[in-house]
Amino acid sequence: MELTLNNGVTMPALGLGVFQSAPEQTTAAVETALAAGYRHIDTAAAYGNEREVGEGIRNSGLDRSDVFIETKVWVSDYGYDQTLQAWEKAVGKLGVDYLDLFILHQPAPDRFERTVGAYKALETLLADGRVRAIGVSNFMPHHLVQLLAATDVVPAVNQIELHPYFAQPAVQAKDTEHGILTQAWSPIGGITFYPGWGEKRRNVMEDPTITGIGQTHGKSPAQIMIRWHLQQGRSAIPKSTNPARIAENFDVFDFELGADELAAIDALDTGVRNGPDPDEAREERFAMVIPEA
Repeated sequence: MELTLNNGVTMPALGLGVFQSAPEQTTAAVETALAAGYRHIDTAAAYGNEREVGEGIRNSGLDRSDVFIETKVWVSDYGYDQTLQAWEKAVGKLGVDYLDLFILHQPAPDRFERTVGAYKALETLLADGRVRAIGVSNFMPHHLVQLLAATDVVPAVNQIELHPYFAQPAVQAKDTEHGILTQAWSPIGGITFYPGWGEKRRNVMEDPTITGIGQTHGKSPAQIMIRWHLQQGRSAIPKSTNPARIAENFDVFDFELGADELAAIDALDTGVRNGPDPDEAREERFAMVIPEA
C-alpha cells in the first residue's frame, strides 16, 4: 500500500520503526522486516542505529531503490550548515548516497530560528536531489504555522505520537489543511519509556473495544490499530525486534474495518500524550552530540 506525498513521491504506508532497537538487534530486525515484505524503514540520528539499518538493508539483497529510507536530524545539528553536515552523517552511516525522506526530529521552539535554518537546509538538499522528500516530526499546529511562514517548501510528512488513546485530531486537521501526510509513531500505543509522563498509563492493547474488534476479524489488537491508521490515510511505523511480531504487524492487508469500527476506535481518544510535550525545552537531551559517520 503506497501513499503519494505532496511532491508526487510515493512512500509505502507501513514501515518498520527502530526507536529503542538496540544496535545489535537492529540489523536482524531490518532484515526480517524486508523479508516479510516491508519496504520502508524509519530511523533517526538520535536512535544510534542508522549504521545497523544500512547493514540490514544491504544484507537483504534488495536494490537500494526498492527500500524507502527515512531518518531524522537531531536538535544539536540544527542550523543551516550543521544540518547539511547532518545529511553527510546520515548517508555515511546508512551507506547510501541519497535519502528518501529526511525530517526534523523536534520543533525545539526554544531555539526556533535554528529549526528554521535546519529546515532551509532540508530545502537545499531537496533541490539538489540528495533527498526525495522532507518533513518534520512532533510539530504541533502552531509550530507548523511558524515554519510555513518562514520557509518555501511545505513539509511532506509530520510524524507525531498517534494511537487510539492519543489521536491528536487538531494536528491531523492542520496537516490535512496543508497537504502534509500524518505519520504515526507509537502507532499501537507501545510507548512506555518516558519517566514522568503517563504514570497512570493504560495499555491500549488490552482495550476491550480493540480486543473485541480483533476477535471479530480474527486479528490481534496491534493489527486492528495498524489497519485503523492505514484506512484513515496515515502512515504507521510500528517498532519491533521480535520476528513474529514484525511479520504480524505487516499482515494487515487482508481485512477491512467497518465505518462503525473505525468510529469506535476514534472514540477512545483521551487527549493525554504519553511522550514528552514538543513545546517543552529539554536542554540536556537536545544537546546530545551526534557522532560523525
